[in-house]
Amino acid sequence: MKKNIGFLHLWLGLSSGLIVFIVALTGSILVFEEEIDAFVNPEFYQVSTIGTKKLPVDVYVNTIQKKYKITQLDRIQTYEDSQRTVIVSGTDADKNDQIFSVDPYTGKVLASIPEKSRFFSVVLDLHRHLILGEAGKFITGCSCLIFAFMLISGLILWWPKKIKNLKQRLTIKWSASFKRVNWDFHSNFGFYSFLFLLIISLTGLTWSFKWFESSIYLLADGTTKKPSAKVENPTKVDPNIDKTYFYQKIFSKTDRIYKYKGDTQIRIPSDTINSIMVIKLNLEKSIPNISSMAYFDKYTGELLKTRPYESFSNGDKVRRLIYPIHTGSIYGYPTKILAFLVCLFASTLPITGLIIWLGRKKKKKNK
Repeated sequence: MKKNIGFLHLWLGLSSGLIVFIVALTGSILVFEEEIDAFVNPEFYQVSTIGTKKLPVDVYVNTIQKKYKITQLDRIQTYEDSQRTVIVSGTDADKNDQIFSVDPYTGKVLASIPEKSRFFSVVLDLHRHLILGEAGKFITGCSCLIFAFMLISGLILWWPKKIKNLKQRLTIKWSASFKRVNWDFHSNFGFYSFLFLLIISLTGLTWSFKWFESSIYLLADGTTKKPSAKVENPTKVDPNIDKTYFYQKIFSKTDRIYKYKGDTQIRIPSDTINSIMVIKLNLEKSIPNISSMAYFDKYTGELLKTRPYESFSNGDKVRRLIYPIHTGSIYGYPTKILAFLVCLFASTLPITGLIIWLGRKKKKKNK
């Protein structure tokens, strides 16, 4: 059995090695996306001076639409932190997605960038799709499945025949030859990071395969049907009504519904079918990504439906935990550092594995 597993481990590893290297390396970078981006582009994250009162969001949203010819607003993101900027995104007349950073106290646009040109947008696209669209998503998904098998098969191959040899397998003999150190590094650190990498790789399948996401709902809710996160807009034609401070009123209504402290995002649909969805993140909870939702008519601003977190199905609650588990943000910096280190190590596995194979190939040739 070990011989057959070793054969699969070798050739599956060689076939998926490059993809695993790219996905693992970009994944390690994405763990600290916000921290790195805030250091490189501080104007997107913090205002220079905290004012006494924030302006209604419509004041600078209207200015952005006129000045930058934004034909379709996409999102407006506000933050509980008084130092944070407001992020506005939308599509211009040339069909380019733009991101704007705004000082909420003065309404000044501090920075703007096409979304496709943003460094971490490129890294994320490379991580999930290899910049190949749906085909790339399928390739990374298959490679992720192979990597999960590689972890399990690697553990089987690593496990010693006799328990008394286990202690030797748990250490790296740094004074040995390069070939031996490389093997120890590949297999021993693979053992130590096995559980963490398996969790990261399996949760990553959520973004590649619908069947995997459906299986989450099947296990949690007893059905593969995912509850819809959208609500149909009842008003089909934009009525001629006063829309002064339209979006600010939506923010204010959401704060009256959900009184906890949290960051709030308005998502504006580009079609006439769906309503505006507002997501308010609950910062008072110790577990990340706990949010409640509210839906508003995109033409009149009337409240249509509330969807507090407590009403979510078990499947939805588990699904919302997938992202912080996958990125390592579930328990803050300790788990983020751990995720960074194991992902960085995962990017070395195809290289050290290739060196092991080339060494054995050379040995057979010499024989």
